[in-house]
Amino acid sequence: MAIYRYRGITRNGQIISNKVEEASRFTLIKKLKSNDIIPIEITQTAYGGIRRRQVKKRNTNDIDEIIKNVNNTKIEHTEAKKLTLKEKANLYLGTTDKVTNRDLVIFTQDLYMLKKANFNNIHALETIIKTTENMTLRSILEDILAGLENGEYMYTTMEYYSNIFPFIYINMIKVGELSGSLMKSLEQAVEYLDDTDRINRELKHILVPNLLQFFGLLIMLIVGTLFAIPQIQNLYDEIGTEATLPKVTIWFQGVVNIMMQYWFIPVIVILALVAAIIFYINTPKGKYNFHYFKYTMPVFGKLIFALDFSRVLKGLKLNVDNGMRIQEALEVSKNVAKNYVMLSIIETSINNMVTGYSWIDPFEKSGLASPMITEMLGIGMQTDLTEMLDKLIEYMEIDIHEQLNKIMKVLPQIVYAIVGVVLIFFVLVVLVPCLQVYMGNFLFSAYL
Repeated sequence: MAIYRYRGITRNGQIISNKVEEASRFTLIKKLKSNDIIPIEITQTAYGGIRRRQVKKRNTNDIDEIIKNVNNTKIEHTEAKKLTLKEKANLYLGTTDKVTNRDLVIFTQDLYMLKKANFNNIHALETIIKTTENMTLRSILEDILAGLENGEYMYTTMEYYSNIFPFIYINMIKVGELSGSLMKSLEQAVEYLDDTDRINRELKHILVPNLLQFFGLLIMLIVGTLFAIPQIQNLYDEIGTEATLPKVTIWFQGVVNIMMQYWFIPVIVILALVAAIIFYINTPKGKYNFHYFKYTMPVFGKLIFALDFSRVLKGLKLNVDNGMRIQEALEVSKNVAKNYVMLSIIETSINNMVTGYSWIDPFEKSGLASPMITEMLGIGMQTDLTEMLDKLIEYMEIDIHEQLNKIMKVLPQIVYAIVGVVLIFFVLVVLVPCLQVYMGNFLFSAYL
């Protein structure tokens, strides 16, 4: 726990100062602002004790609890000050300062460049903190720095902020620190963040407009069935025409009426199914089967496996390059995988090495890795594993890029097909009856 000395201003213009023991500068700022105190100055004076996990670090207590830690609070009596609009905005917005993916990319790039210039971790973080504008990220980096100064790894503090740093990112840093190849891990982390951001942008560009069209058509279909179709039917009845609505319109109208009358039944069924699926997924067997489905699902399955396996191989190469045995290298490298299937394959590989069998067999028997991959690993074990890992990683990067291009070509067609089906159904159910009324053909049957 660090000890901080702070000065702040309350809403009525009083300036308050105190020295408190707190998990991080970020936590102290959150506590102060949640109690309507704008921090003016915060200085860390010491650091001691064992820091707590993130859940506890992020708790915001009442200001009385802050004050009772060290009973030396000083209130400087000044004339009542009316807060400016900017100060009010900072008081509100400062509590919700969000760390974006771009912030993480910039931080990682800066740290990589400083490490490349032979800065040690402490000096590099001190330099980055001075230029970080995001208050939330700056406070977290200060917490990481405090941990480094007390002999901790960076990744141990990052684990406290798992809602800021992605799981894979943290474990890339972990592999780099444990293997002594932090600079290479930072380079991989930048690539991971950039690739994730690019893929998310492309998916949003494809999915968002089409999903808006889909839900828009669906709403128009239901609203037209509930309001426009009954009006047309009433018009037919009043005139006495023999013309009738299309069969598909009558059928869909009946379905919508039943759903409106007994809406709670499908809602209960859907909620029960969702609850059952969530419960099953949270069981060990269910989680394993769900993770296996991720690797075998249509369209995205091969890509997800290739991404996970590529990260494991990159971690393995880092560790082997730094003189680790394959068994130890796999033990460290498995941290970059979160999928239970991948973890079980790696654990089986490690056990195989302990009992004198090939560590490549579990990947081959899983049926998930292509024969080319396992063959290249086998050749690498007989020749030069490091060189073969380089070639294999390069091969997988090309394969991942090709799979991404295929998905980006196929996905729009799938979405367009779904939207097209809804559009055709909307035309048949709603627009055709409206066109019949517009054309006035029903008047002839009523006249006759």
